[in-house]
Amino acid sequence: MDTLHDNALAHALAAIPGPVPPSGVIHVVIPHTSRFTVVGNHLAQHAELSLVAIGVGVHIQSLPAGTEVGIKTLTARFPEGEVKIACALRELEAHGYLRRTRVRLTRGRVATRTVFCNQPGAVLRGGVVPGVGPAVRSAAPTLVREHIRVPEPEPTAVPEPRPMAETTSVPDPMPVPEPVPVLEPVPVREPIPVPKPVPVPEAPHAPVRLPSRTAPTQPRRPLPRPQALTPELRQAASALLADLRRHAEELVLSEEAVEELVPGVAAWLERDATTDAIRRALTADLPQPLRHPARLLKHRLTALLPPPLPGVHDLAAPRRAPVTPFQTCDGCERAFRSHDPGHCRDCRAQYWEAA
Repeated sequence: MDTLHDNALAHALAAIPGPVPPSGVIHVVIPHTSRFTVVGNHLAQHAELSLVAIGVGVHIQSLPAGTEVGIKTLTARFPEGEVKIACALRELEAHGYLRRTRVRLTRGRVATRTVFCNQPGAVLRGGVVPGVGPAVRSAAPTLVREHIRVPEPEPTAVPEPRPMAETTSVPDPMPVPEPVPVLEPVPVREPIPVPKPVPVPEAPHAPVRLPSRTAPTQPRRPLPRPQALTPELRQAASALLADLRRHAEELVLSEEAVEELVPGVAAWLERDATTDAIRRALTADLPQPLRHPARLLKHRLTALLPPPLPGVHDLAAPRRAPVTPFQTCDGCERAFRSHDPGHCRDCRAQYWEAA
């Protein structure tokens, strides 16, 4: 009793009007009233798409808007692996059915937006306004009754009354028009207008905070200054800065820029840096084109400032700790460390025990 029989399918096949093809598929078409998806033959019978791509495209088209259709999600749903699913999605992208783009969400997050078009050819031709909405219609379609005009019967000639006689004859009955078949209500599926999705913040009633365009900059270090800016240091620093244009044509400084950079060069000179070393540090590997030479020199004088030279005592080798010399024990002749000759620890212990 638990065996399923196909009696319903057999009755349905028997009710098919017209001749049945001798071979090939036979369609039993039953109209859907709920949970259906319209799929075009351009996708179902595509000549260049693989069977996996067609199946994935039909499955994505049947899902409601907002459903996850990533590779991981489809792999968990179907027995095909990630490689086949990824190839199928690329095929749908190549033929215009699918489009995946990277969009930036609030708080700097990035997500993948997937858009599926059921008729890419119509969009390319133009004249069609696409709509965004769920693909599956769970509610029953609206029934629209068509108004049918029933034709009135044609007037018929009524026979004139005959004189009454003993026997009266009944006139022929009036022809009755045939009943006009009333058409059944035809379900009409109308597209449900759905507004375009509006991005909402992650938390409800939370203010949207956009990330700053640039990261917070660190405060710039001030230009180094010498402990004592003597007239000799000022004169040497000014001459070095004014002479830089002989070694690099880009480093043409104004008098105001020279006065501003003099303390930095004087700090280098105070730390026993030679003029040649300062000149090489300021003129090496200049960017091309150089738009702000004074800013570049200020940065290099600050960032490349050498430390003070160490003193003579700082460079002296560190003194090693004194080493205790070896002594030979007078009793057992073993070696032990001590500043004074005599007996080792064991011999002294034996001596005290004997005493």
